[in-house]
Formats: sequence, C-alpha cells, structure tokens
Amino acid sequence: MKFSSALKFNAVADWREEYIAYDVLKRYIYQLEKRQQRTGGIEPSYHDLEANEQTTLVDHSDTSDADSLFKPLLDRELQKIVMFYEAQEKELLGELAVLEQSITQQDEAGLEAGLNYMDEDEEDEEEDEDDEHSVLTRSEDYDKGSRRRRRKSSSVGYRTRFAAGSIREEPPNRRFSVSSSEVGDLDASVLSLVPRPRSASQVASGSHGASASMSPMGRARSLASRLRTMKDSITSAGDTIWTAKGSYALDTRLLFKRKITNLYVSLCSLRSYVEINYSGFRKILKKYDKVVYSELKDRYMHEVVETSAPFTEESKARISDAIARLIDLYAKCVTNGDKPAAQQQLKLYQRENIAWERDTVWRQMIGQQRHGTINGLGAFVGATLVQQEESSLIDVRTPLGNLKLTKKRVSLTVALVVFIALLKMDIVAGEEANKCFAVLVFSTILWATEAIPLFVTSICVPLLLVCLRVIRDDNDTALSTPDATKYIFSVMFSPTIMLLIGGFTISSALSKTNIDRILITRVLSFAGTRPSSVLLAFMGVSCFASMWISNVAAPTLCFTLIRPILRTLPPGSAFAPALILAIALAANIGGQSSPISSPQNLIALAAMDPKLDWANWFAVALPVSIISILLIWLLLLVMYRPARSPDGEGEIEIRTIRPTRESFTLKQCWVTFVCLFTITLWCFEHKIEGLVGDMGIIAIVPIIAFFATGVLKKDDFEQFAWTIVFLAMGGIALGKGVTSSGLMVTMDGMIHRLLKGLSLYTVVLVLSPVVLIVSTFISHTIASVLLVPIAKEVGQSLPGEHANLLIFMTGLLCSVGMGMPVSGFPNQTAATQEDELGRLYLSNMDFLKNGVPASIIATLVVATVGFVLMIAIGL
Repeated sequence: MKFSSALKFNAVADWREEYIAYDVLKRYIYQLEKRQQRTGGIEPSYHDLEANEQTTLVDHSDTSDADSLFKPLLDRELQKIVMFYEAQEKELLGELAVLEQSITQQDEAGLEAGLNYMDEDEEDEEEDEDDEHSVLTRSEDYDKGSRRRRRKSSSVGYRTRFAAGSIREEPPNRRFSVSSSEVGDLDASVLSLVPRPRSASQVASGSHGASASMSPMGRARSLASRLRTMKDSITSAGDTIWTAKGSYALDTRLLFKRKITNLYVSLCSLRSYVEINYSGFRKILKKYDKVVYSELKDRYMHEVVETSAPFTEESKARISDAIARLIDLYAKCVTNGDKPAAQQQLKLYQRENIAWERDTVWRQMIGQQRHGTINGLGAFVGATLVQQEESSLIDVRTPLGNLKLTKKRVSLTVALVVFIALLKMDIVAGEEANKCFAVLVFSTILWATEAIPLFVTSICVPLLLVCLRVIRDDNDTALSTPDATKYIFSVMFSPTIMLLIGGFTISSALSKTNIDRILITRVLSFAGTRPSSVLLAFMGVSCFASMWISNVAAPTLCFTLIRPILRTLPPGSAFAPALILAIALAANIGGQSSPISSPQNLIALAAMDPKLDWANWFAVALPVSIISILLIWLLLLVMYRPARSPDGEGEIEIRTIRPTRESFTLKQCWVTFVCLFTITLWCFEHKIEGLVGDMGIIAIVPIIAFFATGVLKKDDFEQFAWTIVFLAMGGIALGKGVTSSGLMVTMDGMIHRLLKGLSLYTVVLVLSPVVLIVSTFISHTIASVLLVPIAKEVGQSLPGEHANLLIFMTGLLCSVGMGMPVSGFPNQTAATQEDELGRLYLSNMDFLKNGVPASIIATLVVATVGFVLMIAIGL
C-alpha cells in the first residue's frame, strides 16, 4: 500500500484534516520538477517511496531555489501539526489529572458511600409513587445544568470525553443510570457515586421524614433494601471499593473502567498521530530528494522536525508516562492489581476501536475511489482505467425483466448452436473424432470471441472430452468416463505446467528483491542523452526483462521507470508515444527469447519430440530477437522522429539516468545464485536427463529455494497468474483429445493432400502469415494452443522429420502478432498509458501505422534468419 493510501487508512477520522498534506506536497514536488526542467535544471527521477532505494535515477544540479520554495510548505504543515498536538496533549493530560483526583476521592470514601447510594434509591422510588411531578421537575433542573456543562468533544470517533471540574458542580443526592447514553449522564453517574458528607441531623431528619411519609409498600421495599445492604456489608468485610461485589462497587468500577478506556484509546491515537506524521515528513522529504536530487531530508528532519514539540523525546515520554499511569489506574480499579491483564484488556479495546474506524475509513476510501474524489471535494486524482459495462445490441422484454443481448452473449449463443449442430452432423469420419471436432470448433469460437473468460473455456475442455467420451485407448475403443477422467487429468498437469510455475517463481523473486530494477537502471545509465540511444536502450531492457520476468511484468516495470522522462518532456513531443510503443513492441519480441518468457513458448516446447534444450533455443531466439529489435527501432525513428522538438527548432535532450548505488544484500545474492543455477540446469537438461528426468523437475528447485527460505511468502504464491496456468492446461488437454480421438489422423490425410509437392521452405512461407494473422487478433497463448498441433502434424507429413522446426517456428511467430492494441499483454498495457491530464499517449492509428509493419518485419526475420538457424542446429 502506498503511503498516501496508508495515511488515509490509519488516520483518526475526526482528525483527518490535521495530518500532513502528503498528496498536496507530492504534487508540488512534481511542479518543481517541471519548473527546473524548463529552466535547464535537473532531469529528475521517479521512484515510489516504498521501494528500497537511496539514490536518484538521474543527474542533478543546484537545488537551492527548489529548497527555498519547498521548505515554507513543510514549515506550514509542521506548524499545523504542532498546534493541534499541543492542544490535544493539554486536554488529555488535564483529563487524566481529573480522573486520578476522582479515583483518589473514591478511595477516601470507601464503601460507606453505599449507604447514601441506597438511600437515594429509596427516596427516588418513593418519589416515583407519591410525587411524579416533583421528580420530573428535578430531572429538568439537572438536565439544564448538565447541558450547560457539556462541551464539544475532540475525542476519537464515538468516544465520550468528561469535563474537568464537573464533580463539584453536581447537585447532591442524585444518582443516574449507568447505561445512560447521553454525555452528561455518564458524568452524572460517576458524580453520584462520590460520597458527600451529611450531618447527623440531616440523616435523622431524612430518615424520619422518609419513614413518616412511606406507604406500606414503600416501607417493605425499604426493609428489603436495608437487608441487602447488611448482606453486602457482611460479604464485603475487609474489601475495598475496587474489590467488593456489592451493586455500588460494581457500578463504580464499571464507570471508571469506561472512563479509563476512553482516555487510553485517545492517548494511543495521539501517539499514533505523531508516528504517522513523522513518517509522512520522512517519506515526502525522501521523495523530494529523489525527484530534484536535493539533500534536504536529513538536515530538515534533524534540525526542524525532531526538535518540534510532537517529535521530541520529552513529548514522547509524557505520552508514554500518561499511558502507563492509565494502565496502573485500570489495574487498580478493574483487574485487582494485575497489570499484565490490564494492559491486555486495554489493548483489546484499542484494537476494537481501530478496527471500527478503519472499516469506516475503508468504506469511505472505496466510495471516493469510485467517484474519483478525495475527501469528497471532487479533486482530480488521475485517470483510472475502468472497464465499462458492455453495451447491449438489443433489449428483449421478458416476463422476468429485460434481457440484454450483448456481443459476448450472442457469441456464446452462436458457439452453443454450432457445437450442437456439429454433434448431430457427421463432418469427420469416426464418432470420437467427430465429437472432438465439435469440441475444437466450440473452444475456438469461445477463445476467439472471449464470450467467457479464456481460462473458463479451457476448464470446459476436459469436461466435454470426458462426458462425450472422446478419449480412446490404444485399441481405438472409447474409454469409460472414470478411465478418461484419470487419463485427462494425468496429462493436464504436465512438466510444462511445472516449468511455467517455476518461471512465475523466478519472476516473482526477481521483482520482490528489487534485482530487476537495480540491473535495469544500471544498464540504462549507459544510454546517454540522445533520444535515439535512450529509445534503443529501453527496447533492449524491455526485451531482456521479458525473458526472465515475463512479458506481462516487464513492460509494467519499464513504464514505471519512464515516468520522470514523460513528465518533463515538452508538450506534444513525439518521443513519449515512440518510447511507450517501443517498450511494448520490444516486450512482445522478448516473449520469444526464452522458453519461460511466455506460455506459448512452453506449449511449443511441450509439443516437441525430442524436446529442445535451452541452449539450442537461445541459439535461434536470441539472434532473431536482436535483429528484430534493431529493425523495429529504425522503423520507429523514421515514423516518429523522436529527437525533433515539438516546435521544430532543434532537438530535445534526455538527461542521463543514474544507476542505483545500493550494494547487493545477502538475500539478493541468494536469489541471483538460484536463478543462474536453475537456468544453467535448464540449458544442459539433455546432458543430465538421467539425473533430473525433465525440465519440469528442475523448475522445483527455485520454488523450494525461495519459499523455504522466506524470500517468497504464501501471498506471493497466491498472486501467480493461475489463469494462464489453467489456460495452458486446457490447451494441453485439447491437444491430447485431438490425438487420442483420431481427429489428428483425419487431419493428417487432408494436410498430406494440401502440401503434396511443396518444399519445407514453401510451407514455412505459407505458415508464417497464417500464424501472424491469427495471433494478431486473438491471445498469443490461444494462438499457440490452436496452431502448434497443426504445425506438428504438418511437419510430420513432410519428408525429413521437420516437425520440431515448424513447432519452433510457430511458437516464435505467436509472439510477433502485435499490430493491434489487443494483441498481447504488452500492447494492452501500453494502450492504457495516460498523461497527467488523462489523455492517452497512443491511439489505434499508432498501432496500425507502426505495430503492423513491426509485426511483418519480425515475421520476416523469423521466416528467414530463424529458419537458417534452425536448420543449422539440426531441426
């Protein structure tokens, strides 16, 4: 959670306006950043405060002007916090003194005050019978006095605060209910328990008057009350007001317990207020130093913040001492001197209060986020990508309400109709093969239209294969549903799936330990200041990162690193869209560079027989990727001319990005060693196959190494892209179904007739555009699920056993479909990038004018250079 959100989440609701204005200060820092850039100052960096960095990402220059502008804002916030804290501290400590005085008075009175307590009950009851009007009059008189003493509370949430000095103002001989809900009533209840001296004549006259005027029922009640009092006196012999079990003692402890608890929670909230604001100053100064490369943080914290009232050791000691005194009072009044029990109970009340307040604040934050506002003021907080509800094509009225026909519902209906029709028709020879063909078409329609989530379609595949009895044994006999279930689930969790999970583990470990950011910033520091070289550097970094942390996470990381550059570019600069699109295209290319960089590579690897080792994969994929990156870079330079200034005069200059200076920690060294060791084993898997069996077994090494040592936690495991795992499992199940049902044999005959007389390279030239078109309009992973089995069958139909070559070719080509905003995860991420005003950097035309040519270029590289390299390694 970012600090701005944590501040709102942990702030006391009633004090929300009294905290440091973190968001306002952060926005002003970015304004200073732009001002310095316009005046030839520094090129600042962006990095979130929660990351563990101590250096800026860019070069720096003199920042004294920025300091002189920023310090007054900090001083104003500090003054606001100091004034509020001093007022709260004075009030709470004053209430603590009054509370201690009240307890001392109660100690001096002891249990003898219980007699007055009972007499007042009797008098009240007799008055209720004989003179109701008199009781009402006295109640009204008390209410008027109580209302005059009430004041506005500054307590936390719903808690009650007690007025100082109210004990002596209370009218004598009056007791109020313990359960009263009014502020004044709780004070009145405490006051009624404090004994007041009565002369002997007053007691005698009171008793005589009461006896003389009592009715027979009243005298009976009086006698019963006195008998109860005698019983309590005998039982409580030797006890104090804090240990006795009489009604008076219990009421007294209850009231003081409530008062101590409320004051304890308030003091703890004040202590939390100080801690949160101290963290706020430290974090905003850290951000300021990073963005403008100043050295204000340490100086301002030590010389200004830490010498102010809330943050001095003396102030902290006073609050801690007050809390300790409250614990002692609670132990004395409630827990019979048991301080550990008193502390435990008070902390429990504090946690309950925090839970209640956070639930309230959390609901408010969710509501504000949905409305795009802060504190209900409607302030602009940046654009948020919102998936709008799909518009309906037709609204059909039914007895149960309106039925909206959307594109997805229409697609789902079409898929079901086609599926049922194909089951009733004999399109393919063989009952199992015909059913499998219906399942294949049904799944393809759902995957292509995304009528339901992709992974849900994948989960439907084993269900249909088993229930329709598509799976056959070696004797071409349909398996029973129990046997088919065992078979289909045994093949779904294959070594390929374990390899995919191992890739997720490595990606998560590199990101969590910040290794990816450290390496990337060090590489980018060599990019220089020319826009063309910076563009190429980011493309190389995006491609390399996609190889190891997936082509989903890599562009997101790169888009974070380019924010300071985008913020300081002149308005209308062509460098911004060129850089964003370059990162997306390079990430797509990176998706073909290593076996674990994308699911389509693993699907292709699983279909190969024998499987291709990592060394041979790199021998083909790396040269193809490097050439593709260079050609796409030249394309973007021609199309965007990113170095040109928006006004046409001169060229823009990008400041050098500075590398982080943090040295590797022991944890980072451990993660690096495990990753390199695992990748080495994958590269030489064929030579150690007798020891490890398969690459899926090697993938267990990083899982054990990172989760067993605490580098990754259970939450990290839960955040893996499990939808992709189920997507791949469904594809594997469908491939096995096509093979087992006999459908592949039928397709083999058709392919033989179509490719008769064609050479291998001619097949490559025909296959390449087909794969490119399919992968452009549907998910790359789904494209590989559908096309890899076909490529395998085509390769087996050609002389020379070139199935692995065509499978490899298909796997690489599935990653280069990047001509549309929906073509792959990197394009989808790039299409949502917006400037500070919420305007998109890229349009559909950017993808059409640059993404389509880039896809064609990458396809030609795979079909030429890639083909030659595949022949060279013996495919």
